[in-house]
Amino acid sequence: MGELSAISPGTDLSQHARELTRVHDAVLGGRRAPGRPRAVVARSWSRVMRAGLDPDGANARDPFTRDEVERRRRESPLSLIVGELAQVIQNVALLVVTDADGVILWRVGGPSVLRRADTLGFGEGATWTESVVGTNAIGTALVEAAPVQLFSAEHFEQAQHAWYCSAHPIHDPRTGELLGIVDVSGPALTLHPAIEALVGTGVRLAESQLWRHHAARLERLRRSAEHIVGTAAGPLLIVDDHGWVAHNSGVAARDRIAAPRADTALAVPGLGLCLPERLAEGWIVRPAGAAHTIRARLDRTGSPLLSVTGAGSVWRAPLTRRHAEILTLLHHAGAEGLSAGRLSRALYGDDAHVVTVRAEISRLRRAIGALVVTNPYRLADGVDLQIVS
Repeated sequence: MGELSAISPGTDLSQHARELTRVHDAVLGGRRAPGRPRAVVARSWSRVMRAGLDPDGANARDPFTRDEVERRRRESPLSLIVGELAQVIQNVALLVVTDADGVILWRVGGPSVLRRADTLGFGEGATWTESVVGTNAIGTALVEAAPVQLFSAEHFEQAQHAWYCSAHPIHDPRTGELLGIVDVSGPALTLHPAIEALVGTGVRLAESQLWRHHAARLERLRRSAEHIVGTAAGPLLIVDDHGWVAHNSGVAARDRIAAPRADTALAVPGLGLCLPERLAEGWIVRPAGAAHTIRARLDRTGSPLLSVTGAGSVWRAPLTRRHAEILTLLHHAGAEGLSAGRLSRALYGDDAHVVTVRAEISRLRRAIGALVVTNPYRLADGVDLQIVS
């Protein structure tokens, strides 16, 4: 069988579960095992054993309150597509959707399977990471940054051996940022080889739907600002609360700037320093003065601080040390820029952290906006960066 699928067509599930139990008990007991676990399982067991979790008992569950779950739901883009996911992934035992922290925000399933899940602490508000509940498809998919399917005793905790789990990460189609995990779980002896493909298809359709929701929101914003755009003079952008551009006039088209804030100057390549103005929906962003060159200074002598000047204004943004390191690498790369793979090698020494790099760039752009552009990653035209270290 492949690394992703836990079983192959025609697998005798009962026999395979017994074999896995013998392997599980031997490996975790420090004895010679009758077989070897799959590589993804072996890696996870090693991590979990180093963390000191107990395979024989239910490790500590401390679910978040209902209020916190509701807050996380409101802030999650996945709230837009949970209903559609449930329609696509039908006739399964239990559909679970988590956020990027592995916290279960939604469950869809029949009363009996929900009750069984409750006995495991597999409920809304619970955190299902490896460090909390041991090897499980959700937590292991978060660590591996890849789909994971587990069957029976591939789970670390014995209490989970009666289950299968098939989990796929789901990403923001605009940025590549991890949004959460989509998981299908059920009684182990009901696992079908097609489950993994079903979950993968559901995630791909959900990501496409997220993009359609995004495009529709921007179109609504553009239409709502037509009367302003039609009468305004000079270059401007119409953006949403997260800095995504719905309309541009007199400035090169771009996809995103830093998220606007009231009474806070904003650096936008091509426009210089801007003072965002609140609209009924979104923001209008236009120059605060005539200068379009952006001069930035990154001070790395203490806690990293980016200072941006132009048009007589100064805008400052504290950065994490990782973001300061990325900005320094892009500065040295010049106009050629860096691919995600080259950034991964520069930051981590290998090509295995491309997804992490993309997420870090997304967070950096959220903080400093269009000072950094993509394809490849580089400083935007018109940005003059000085680094002090």
